[in-house]
Amino acid sequence: MSRIAARFAQLRAEGRGALIPFLEAWDPDSATSMDILRGMPGAGADLIEIGCPFTDPMADGPTVQFASIRALKAGAAMTHTLAMVREFRRDDNETPIVLMGYLNPIDSYGVERFCTDAAAAGVDGLIVVDLPSEEADLLLPFARERGLDVIRLVAPTTDEQRLPLVLDGSSGFVYYVSITGVTGTRTASAADLAAAIPKVRKVTDLPIAIGFGVRTPAQAAEAVRHGDAAVVASALLDTLSGSLDEHGRATPNTVRLVLDQVRSLAEAVRSARLTA
Repeated sequence: MSRIAARFAQLRAEGRGALIPFLEAWDPDSATSMDILRGMPGAGADLIEIGCPFTDPMADGPTVQFASIRALKAGAAMTHTLAMVREFRRDDNETPIVLMGYLNPIDSYGVERFCTDAAAAGVDGLIVVDLPSEEADLLLPFARERGLDVIRLVAPTTDEQRLPLVLDGSSGFVYYVSITGVTGTRTASAADLAAAIPKVRKVTDLPIAIGFGVRTPAQAAEAVRHGDAAVVASALLDTLSGSLDEHGRATPNTVRLVLDQVRSLAEAVRSARLTA
């Protein structure tokens, strides 16, 4: 059983949803990013999503775009992202790690080589935002051979006829993009989620993580009442950005502020179904 499947099975047995916080690799620098990654499980992260810096993150709003720019200015490359995961695995062999990124850097790295190196580093799953379902065979065979889950995105605009195609070959969990638009811009209502999530469950037994627009503890709690996990990205990156000095460098408070926010989100997620 993969780490992702094992973690969701554990949470299901405990009767609670998952918190999946996000960080951009090397934002704002390698050491700070690594300290945040190491601290996330202890702060309540059930799974962790790491962004792979890219010059043209088309699905992301300004917050993630700026994080990617900061990381690239710090010298980030795909090899550095994989090195972060290897370093993390020295002390933590249980928390699932999912890489989120775009096809261009993977293609430049070499798809088969990337899947080999990602699995060897300790990566558990991949979210490739701009990989069309019709071209999933560019990645799926190499990922499957190496035990990597390929996590597909489902949007409010994905109709019931297309859902089976989008989810064909997917594993780990389904990432439900709760809004139409880019990350961090607005939030889906409880009514929206109540209408949408059952349609996805009809075609898959995989856990459903809800992201894009989940910012507050209350919103994260609402997400796990309807789905199985809440993904929080832009809100954490905003906290990180707001902690930087005038030159964009980390301050002594940067790591603490981000991890304190993860704790607050985790508390809300863990109690959400108790108060539903």
